[in-house]
This record gives sequence, C-alpha cells and structure tokens, in this order.
Amino acid sequence: QVQLAESGGGLVQAGGSLRLSCAASGRTFSSYTMGWFRQAPGKEREFVALIRWSDGSTYYADSVKGRFTISRDNAKNTVYLQMNSLKPEDTAVYYCAAKSGVVADTLSWAYHYWGQGTQVTVSS
Repeated sequence: QVQLAESGGGLVQAGGSLRLSCAASGRTFSSYTMGWFRQAPGKEREFVALIRWSDGSTYYADSVKGRFTISRDNAKNTVYLQMNSLKPEDTAVYYCAAKSGVVADTLSWAYHYWGQGTQVTVSS
C-alpha cells in the first residue's frame, strides 16, 4: 500500500520561506516521478514542481521557477519542496503525488498516488 505523507505547511508572511516534506512508503520509487501540486479555494489543482527519482531531474511551473526548489533524499524516501520568497498567491493546499513513467508529468490525472495535503498560507 503506497502512502504519501506531507508535512511542513503553515502560516508565513510574504517574503518568507517554508519547506514541505513528503515521506513515501509502500514500494520502491526508483522509477517514479514525484510531483507537488497545489489547490487554492475555488481554483483547479495546478502543477508546481516535479522530480524524477531515477536521475533527479526537475521541472517547475513558471509561477514558482527561481523561488521553489524540489529535491529528494533517497535514504529517507522523502521529497522536499523548499519555498522561498513566498507570495500571497502561493496560498493553497499543497499535495504530494507519485506516478510511474515520464508521460504527462505535469498533469494531475496522470498521478496514481496522492497525499492528504498540507495547508500553506502566506499573509501580505
């Protein structure tokens, strides 16, 4: 049974930083892509960032490029999302997700497994 558990959300002022963690368990993720998505109230879930477990390659949404960094710790089976220079528009529930393969990596429907989400609130 695959489980993804996010942590690290909270309330921060604009310009501040947070680091989200996603602990993965239940299988070997070496061939998987791990993604972060977010969903603000009244909006659709949107892609934020991804990392391919096999080679560590990454990809970011334009809205977070240069401010967010995704990384992984193989020994801990954990993926991180370091968020710097946070803006009020970054406020959302952030979800960790996992999928096999490399097709449709930025599309939420392609992901098989999801965490429960963690709230990030950025005050102005």
